[in-house]
Amino acid sequence: MDRSGFEISRRQLVAALAIAPVAGLARPAFAADAAQQISSAAALQRLKLGNARYVAGNHLRVDHSNRREAVAPAQLPFAIVLGCSDSRVPPEILFDQGLGDVFTIRVAGNIADDLAIGSMEYAVAHFATPLIVVLGHQSCGAVAATVDAVASGATVPPHISSLVAAIKPAVEASKGMAGNAVENAIATHIQQTVAALKTTGPVLADAVAQKKLAIVGAEYHLANGLVTFMA
Repeated sequence: MDRSGFEISRRQLVAALAIAPVAGLARPAFAADAAQQISSAAALQRLKLGNARYVAGNHLRVDHSNRREAVAPAQLPFAIVLGCSDSRVPPEILFDQGLGDVFTIRVAGNIADDLAIGSMEYAVAHFATPLIVVLGHQSCGAVAATVDAVASGATVPPHISSLVAAIKPAVEASKGMAGNAVENAIATHIQQTVAALKTTGPVLADAVAQKKLAIVGAEYHLANGLVTFMA
């Protein structure tokens, strides 16, 4: 499969790392209402810079006690992340964000089921959150299990079968692609999920149409910590 959408150039990474410590100081104070929400582009850039800090080991030294008090009255997350429940892929850490910054939804295989979509709709409707990131990751066990189940026809436990059913379309669509079957299915699953969310009405689709919401796909690389975004 063509994975060019996930690539980041060396020049882009070096530039991001160079400005990451300075950009980290520009974290806005907690805003009390959605009118102060940032743009989709600014939200995406903020995540990219946070990940660059994480990769470089330049984490912000956040005073969680002060932040906890600031966000206690209300929240205004600038991004929604639909991620996998894998213990190695916590969005707040790999994007170097703090309390109240990211509205996180995690389920094995980063599956957008009705509960996950309802959670996204809530954040978009109530907080005007301008960005949704569908975050997959290398070596995803849920995707690997689905690839194996499709290939073998084996029966899986009832609740795990719901995960397999949700990921199976990506496995089928990526069959025959050059390269690793699991990694191809991971990328395809992210792409399919992004495409589906963009047309899921009424809340998400309307916000996308009004350019109040951007929905993008991304993949986390376990070994080096880098998050690469789809074009």
